[in-house]
Amino acid sequence: MGMRESLAVGVVGCGAISAVYLANLAQSGGALRLVACADVDLCKAEASAARFGIRAERVEELIADPTIDLVVNLTPPLAHAELSMAALAAGKHVYSEKPLAATLSDAERVVQAARSRGLHLGGAPDTFMGGGISICARIIGEGAIGEIVGGYANALSPGPEGWHPNPSIFYARGGGPVLDRGPYFITALVTLLGPVAGVFGATRMMTTRRVVGSGPDAGKPIAVEVQTHAAGTLRFVSGAAVNATMSFDVQATRAPPIEIWGTEGTIIVPDPVYFGGTVLCRRPGQKEWEEVSAGPRWSANLRGMGVIDMAESIVRGLPYQASGELCLHVLEVLECLADPSTSAAGHHIVHLYP
Repeated sequence: MGMRESLAVGVVGCGAISAVYLANLAQSGGALRLVACADVDLCKAEASAARFGIRAERVEELIADPTIDLVVNLTPPLAHAELSMAALAAGKHVYSEKPLAATLSDAERVVQAARSRGLHLGGAPDTFMGGGISICARIIGEGAIGEIVGGYANALSPGPEGWHPNPSIFYARGGGPVLDRGPYFITALVTLLGPVAGVFGATRMMTTRRVVGSGPDAGKPIAVEVQTHAAGTLRFVSGAAVNATMSFDVQATRAPPIEIWGTEGTIIVPDPVYFGGTVLCRRPGQKEWEEVSAGPRWSANLRGMGVIDMAESIVRGLPYQASGELCLHVLEVLECLADPSTSAAGHHIVHLYP
């Protein structure tokens, strides 16, 4: 695929998350042209296409479409790897929703396929590119809180069944709190503290059955196939040690999403599920927390920012931030946290980033 002034983009998967992607990509301009969307339910694709003035195609048609340069993979997690592999085999660049694949072995396969074909691979989350994490990165990078000692990260909730109309996917293989919310938290930590060198963890499954709490299937039982509570310690290459807990079993909490401790101060990081938020910073001698807001421009729902950055970088021949290598490193950390066998001797991370 030769160099072009812009890349034609097709989106596969027209579920709930696709609306914000399509809206942001349709408005992006520059190095990216949104031209088509597809879904296994053609009616969903046609509705999205009509809304955004693009083509509706069947999934196999979009993958084979010679006019499309980059495929955005918004399918369910269990379908991520195979859809991405098909797009790469068709000569397309790929950007995948999180996680890159449901298992590390599948993600390795996707990364290797992109490398062997000389194609570009990226993936969500891209929330770390927003104002909240960027402010924290600047504070840490300037040395304002000294050398990082450690911290904690908490992705805690009672689970999605109380509000989501189809929560079964969150409790099936490829789901759970670690693979659902974990990518946001680990990506943010790696962005701020560098790569993870090792993981020690423990997990629990509190029940094998949940119940849908809303929508047309309210009252319907859900089989639980994954660990619903995971706690561990991440040892970073830098020497920092961070405790991470990810759970669908916590009914209420006042714990900040992420808190990072340095030798000269502490910062409280906004929820990495979102792009913005307010950063709290406190240094020795200060009696009050200093607030730094990301502002409205960088706090909106900017999902798709990673795709836009990737397209611009491909056209210009530059690195992009939400890379496949970052996604692979994050997924290895998450798989270790979700695996009870890591509790005994820990796990040494193989896929370091960068």
